[in-house]
Amino acid sequence: MKLEKFDLKSDQYYIEQFISGDPSGIEILITRHKDRVYTYIYLIVKNKDLAEDIFQDVFIKVIQSLRAGKYRDNGKFLAWVFRIAHNLIIDHFRQEKMNKVYSNDDFELDLFNSDKFSDDNCEDIMIRSQIHYEVKELVDRLPEDQREVIVLRHYKGLSFKEIADDTDVSINTALGRMRYALINMRKMIEENQLNLQLL
Repeated sequence: MKLEKFDLKSDQYYIEQFISGDPSGIEILITRHKDRVYTYIYLIVKNKDLAEDIFQDVFIKVIQSLRAGKYRDNGKFLAWVFRIAHNLIIDHFRQEKMNKVYSNDDFELDLFNSDKFSDDNCEDIMIRSQIHYEVKELVDRLPEDQREVIVLRHYKGLSFKEIADDTDVSINTALGRMRYALINMRKMIEENQLNLQLL
């Protein structure tokens, strides 16, 4: 079922619809939140195929939990989904650690990534996942034009020329928006006294 652009019904409405036996409820919820959930997963795992696999696992878990009556966070569905995603990502990292399989490309040295993943224990990984979640929350608080360039650059991997073409602005404007976005994020980090260990 296609989600209407201005659908104002709450997540809880569709949860109850799904629980009552109408599968379109969960389809609408997935459509509504898929971009944010996938972006959060990809931001951490930095691998499209893996992110897609975990994304699928997240909503399988969501469906199973709803059917089993395990959802209790009325009004906080997305936060609940993020917790499920977070836990599945940790499970993946833990298994990868046990198998001693690492990639040199897992994390880059910039505001959106961290290094030395292969040296981390599970506690370190959980801390890093929380850092990524907090960074995503900061991005969501940026003005729309600044948020757009951050998402296109760091989440979708576009060059500034591609960003300029996609958003119909000059390269200098795209660069300027990125600069102001990073300045604003640094200010928010200082104002909220966040310890992201990335600056």
